Amino acid sequence: PKNKNLLRPFMKDSVFCVTGAGGSIGREICRQILDLSPKKLIILEMSEPSLYNVHQELLSLIKNNSLVNVELIPILGSACDEQLVRNIFSQNKVKIVYHAAAYKHVPLVEINPISGILNNIISTRVVCKAAKEFQVEKMVLISSDKAVRPTNIMGASKRISELIIQAYAEDSIKEKNISSSDFTCFTMVRFGNVLWSSGSVAPLFREQIISGGPITLTHNDITRYFMSIDEASNLVLQASCLAEGGEVFLLDMGEPFQIKKLAEQMIRLSGLTVKNDKNPNGDIEIVTTGLRPGEKLYEELLINSNAKPTSNKLIFKAIEEHFPSDKLIPLLDKLEEKLKNYDSKNSLELVSQLVPKWKTKIIFEK
Repeated sequence: PKNKNLLRPFMKDSVFCVTGAGGSIGREICRQILDLSPKKLIILEMSEPSLYNVHQELLSLIKNNSLVNVELIPILGSACDEQLVRNIFSQNKVKIVYHAAAYKHVPLVEINPISGILNNIISTRVVCKAAKEFQVEKMVLISSDKAVRPTNIMGASKRISELIIQAYAEDSIKEKNISSSDFTCFTMVRFGNVLWSSGSVAPLFREQIISGGPITLTHNDITRYFMSIDEASNLVLQASCLAEGGEVFLLDMGEPFQIKKLAEQMIRLSGLTVKNDKNPNGDIEIVTTGLRPGEKLYEELLINSNAKPTSNKLIFKAIEEHFPSDKLIPLLDKLEEKLKNYDSKNSLELVSQLVPKWKTKIIFEK
C-alpha cells in the first residue's frame, strides 16, 4: 500500500535526482516523486528518445496537477560521466538520489560484458563519490535479485555495485561516529522482475501472441518473482525513507511464478487456446529453446537468510557481508583500468575476485 504519510514529510520540497530516468523503474519513480510535491526533480538519461519521452510525460503531469512550484530539469548524459554528475549535485544541492541507470538485459550484457560491467559499476562508483563529496542526504541503488549468487555478468555487475554501496555506507557511518560530520546514507533496494518493464517476458509474450506464435520459453520449469512497476517503485521510495545506511532492502515479491503458466494465462486472456499434444488444433504453441547463457531456473532475493521486518510489512531489510573499502577500492581501480582497455580476460578475472561465487562459461581471448 502507498504510504503518503511516511513519504510526504521526507519528500516534500526536496531536490531529487533520478539516474536512468527514462527506464521503466526510473520513470515510475519520477511520477511518484512528482506526486509528493518536490522542490526540484533532475532527470538524468543518456538515451535522447527516452529522455524526451519521460520529460514530456512529466511536464504534462506537472501541468495537469498544477504543480507550479516544481522545477523539472532534463539532463542528457551518462551517470558514468564524473564531471557531469559532480556539476549536477553541486549546482542543484541534491538531497536524494535514486540510481536506476544500468544495463539490465541479461543476454545482451552476456554478449557485451565490457559495456555492461563498465556502465553498471562505474556509474555506481561515480554517483557514490559525488554523493559523498556534495553531502547528498540519501543515495539509493536500485538493485536486482540477479545480484544474489549471480550466474550471469549482469548479476555480477549488480553485486559489485552493491559492494560499492556497502563500502561507502560503512565509511560514512564510521565518519559520522567519529566526527558527527554531515552524513550521507548509502542504501539499496533489491527486487525481482517487474511486469511490463522493458525487456520483461510479458511484453515479449504479447508480441508473440499478436504475431500468431509460437511463444518461446527457455525452460518449462523456470520461475521468477514478479511485481508491478507501480508497486515496486512505491516500495523503493518507502524503503529509502526507512534507510539508516548499509542495508539491503528486500521487497516482498510474494511467491515465485512459473513462467509457463504466465504464458498460458496470457494466451487464454487473449481469447485464444494453447496448442499442445492435448489440443493439437489450438491457436498458440509454447516451445522451449533451452536456458540462455547465465540464466537461472530460480532467482533468490537474499545471500544469507537474515532478513528482518520493517514498519512496512512488504519491506524487509538485511545487513550482508561485504568487502571493506580498503580491500575493495584497489580491486575496483584495477578493474576500471582493465575495462577501459577492453581487456576482457583480466576484467572478468577481477570480477571473479570481487564476486567469488560467480562463474562464467564464456572464455574470452585477450
